[in-house]
Amino acid sequence: MNRLEFVKLFGGVFEHSPWIAERAYELEIGPAHDCATGVHNLLARSFRAASRSERLGVLNAHPDLAGKLAAAKKLTEDSTREQASAGLDHLTDAERERFQALNTAYVERFGFPFIMAVKGQGKGAILQAFEDRIGNDENTEFDTACRQVEKIALLRLKDTFS
Repeated sequence: MNRLEFVKLFGGVFEHSPWIAERAYELEIGPAHDCATGVHNLLARSFRAASRSERLGVLNAHPDLAGKLAAAKKLTEDSTREQASAGLDHLTDAERERFQALNTAYVERFGFPFIMAVKGQGKGAILQAFEDRIGNDENTEFDTACRQVEKIALLRLKDTFS
């Protein structure tokens, strides 16, 4: 496929960051990349090669889990589907308040939203990960968030290829 088609198909895999697909297209693409894991390899390489500032931009492009964008129905289709699969669209008032408090504390501590590949996870597991990770140091959490972004991208690609 040509560059425009590639970016159109894969430009949203990393939340609001089509530049990753644009850079990935410039890499050597062959038959090994004709599957979800192959395209993921290309995209992840481009993401990892980006500056810390660029990767921070990708982290900040992600919405809070069960946050204001979700309540206002302004998430991307992928994020809406992913959060719903974890039950984050059906929270009690107490759960919603807990998520909001954790989201606020996390962003204040790290400067980017809490990111977790929530597909197939439950609310309890997500809250536990939130509470566990908020105690990390900044570099550890930045690296963890980047790995989670890559995991989300792989899950999205698997959906695209299925």
